[in-house]
Amino acid sequence: MVEVAGHHIHTVTVGTGAPAVMIHCALARHESLLPLAQAIGGQVTLMDMPGHGQSADWDGQHEYQSLVAKAAAACSGGPTHVIGHSFGATAALRLAVERPDLVNRLTLIEPVYFAAAKGTDVHTAHIKAFRPFVGAMLTGDEARAAQVFNDIWGDTAWADIPGRLRTYLIERIHLIVAGGAAIEEDADGITSPERLKALDIPVTLIRGDKTQPVIEVIHAALQDRIAGAQDHILAGATHMVPITDMEDVAAIIREARG
Repeated sequence: MVEVAGHHIHTVTVGTGAPAVMIHCALARHESLLPLAQAIGGQVTLMDMPGHGQSADWDGQHEYQSLVAKAAAACSGGPTHVIGHSFGATAALRLAVERPDLVNRLTLIEPVYFAAAKGTDVHTAHIKAFRPFVGAMLTGDEARAAQVFNDIWGDTAWADIPGRLRTYLIERIHLIVAGGAAIEEDADGITSPERLKALDIPVTLIRGDKTQPVIEVIHAALQDRIAGAQDHILAGATHMVPITDMEDVAAIIREARG
């Protein structure tokens, strides 16, 4: 357990050896990446993002992505390999840009940093596809919003998700909005060429070839802006690739780490 800006953050550490920190995707919890943590080896600290799992609720005051990045920083005792999935990957990238003293290697699995894709037709299509989610949230229909979000980014049909898990997703769907501005607008310029060219660490990108098209564009932008970044594509995999294709993802991370 660590405390960040008045938030109690639940953490779990597994294994021994080279340190790493893992950040799960929005609406999940640390357990979603636990098999991956065990498969890559070393000492891995996983956390529940604010409002997720056993961590304290988000207070609604602190900027959400920054808070997640600070929580990851608190899990690091020094230069660390930081691994993130989806929104967790955007927080991992933010941490690497803002605190290079704490990150010596970065693995980004399907980072949803939509701002990096701005100006493309694919980004325009992404915004259009997300309008039903925005509409549902504006009318207070969080159940509908959760279903729309799952239909876009999940790998299990909404009707097939157990009721208890559907409730968990609905109760936390407001956190998608909480992190939205950072990944859509990126006011701090985390994904700008100027800030990314300063990264001087190994960066591994991992995505599925059946994910949302905007992810490919985001990866291309990051690869173009980060010197030496390597993009890995897993055939048949979707956005939830670190869970559905865990062994293949672990193999990529182990090989990249050497």
